[in-house]
Amino acid sequence: MLEAKAHEIVVELPPRPLHIQADRLRVAQVLGNLLTNAAKYTPPGGYIELTATADDAEIVLSVADDGIGIESDKLSAIFSMFSQVNPDHHREGGLGIGLALSKSLMELHGGRLTVSSAGKDRGSCFSIHLPAQCRVVPAPVPTRDVPAIAASVGKRRILVVDDNVDAADALTALLELEGHEVRTVYSGEEAIDILTHFSPEVILLDLGLPGMSGIDVARCIRATPTTKDVTMIAITGWGQPQDRQRTAEAGFDFHFTKPVDVAQLSQAIESAVAAT
Repeated sequence: MLEAKAHEIVVELPPRPLHIQADRLRVAQVLGNLLTNAAKYTPPGGYIELTATADDAEIVLSVADDGIGIESDKLSAIFSMFSQVNPDHHREGGLGIGLALSKSLMELHGGRLTVSSAGKDRGSCFSIHLPAQCRVVPAPVPTRDVPAIAASVGKRRILVVDDNVDAADALTALLELEGHEVRTVYSGEEAIDILTHFSPEVILLDLGLPGMSGIDVARCIRATPTTKDVTMIAITGWGQPQDRQRTAEAGFDFHFTKPVDVAQLSQAIESAVAAT
């Protein structure tokens, strides 16, 4: 993307390497998200700078650009899960979901994610702040490469079906962070159609879909020989006993009410697949 838009990127690092104790994959994903956003929201031929600094309190990784910038009245909402600085980017995920997840991942590290901007068309700067205790003085001892097969354990093909685009995309992003192969559709009709060329092991299905309901979709899936054994998980705002009875009768394996506990959902995905 940087090359396609002819951006200039400059990387400024400390004179000595900084060794940190952190989740390598998650830090890389957050940095990748910040760099992608900088490239996406900077007009062609722009300037992007990645810097790393450290002091006694924290380590700071910053991505600055001279792109479209952020208006002052929107800065406070930039990390909200479903906010979109530019609604035109809604369908491709936009800024909102990626930044919200990035912020959460850094907070799990005991750190934070901040943003500053001088205003519209004056660029922006996003910074990852990691606490000093993340730093490890000696360089990490090299370890043997993990066999490739280990990386694929527990990774599944998953279909997410929800007419709430923000909720569906947020759940998809979370599942992709865990390494799953995910497809996302926003209606029951789309769910049935995609099953002709995508074979999921697990389907996460909202019940209150317009047109063809989640219950109707589930019954259709169970009645089709090629999909009758797929694991189906209801993700819904309906959690009364009669609702759970309806999903059980329609062939669902699990029933979760929103907001879904991600750890419990992961366990359901793993246990369901393991049982097949």
